[in-house]
Amino acid sequence: MKIAISGKGGVGKTTVAGCLAKLLSNNGYKVLAIDADPDSNLSSALGIPKEKLQNVTPIAELTKLVEERTGAKKGTFGGFFKLNPKVDDIPSNFCIEHNGIKLLILGTVPQGGGGCFCPESVLLKSLIRYLFLEDKDAIILDMEAGLEHLGRGSTAGMDAFIVVVEPGIRSIQTAQNIKKLANDIGVKDIFIVGNKILSDSDKQFIERNLPDFKILGYFNFNEKIIMADRENKAPYEVDPSILDSTKEILENLKKI
Repeated sequence: MKIAISGKGGVGKTTVAGCLAKLLSNNGYKVLAIDADPDSNLSSALGIPKEKLQNVTPIAELTKLVEERTGAKKGTFGGFFKLNPKVDDIPSNFCIEHNGIKLLILGTVPQGGGGCFCPESVLLKSLIRYLFLEDKDAIILDMEAGLEHLGRGSTAGMDAFIVVVEPGIRSIQTAQNIKKLANDIGVKDIFIVGNKILSDSDKQFIERNLPDFKILGYFNFNEKIIMADRENKAPYEVDPSILDSTKEILENLKKI
């Protein structure tokens, strides 16, 4: 099961990513959660203590590694460097593990125009492609709306591309924009998970405005998730019932 998750900032996609990772782990999968969001909050959604992250550096910021694997200095654009760098040892060497779930933090790539054809971007895209095509673990990729870390080479190994939305116009518009970007890199089936649902009318709003998407399920608005964030705990640690909604979403995904 290899899943990429995207959506507008603040819709709760990292919460969804963390809950999916936990449920897959509970079901006996070996899970690798990948934080490809610039805000890097997936560790919090997995309940990883801050002290465990003190010596963790995002892959994109590992200057020596980027230069060693690509043959070019980090931060340069264009020029000559390896387009297929060695990446197969990165997950085991640079991930951290907590409660049976491994976490790998990718970090951000500087924007250089034209899609940022730079050593960091090449390394991260090669890493994602390797993980989706070759790695045997279940993969949960938490990413920003821009999809900078994905390329055509990685989408072949993807089981599902999920966009998390809340019942609001800006979230709907972001989902539509993500669909265009995803289609450009070869993703055809895009699924929706609705979050922060207060009533059936919220569900109807999402369904009415995203008729071309397949909807996997919904998470109700839950104040305990706010509490979890304040206490740096995983949402399912504060309210285990949230995994019930996650279970329904995963079961619907397996049926498609």
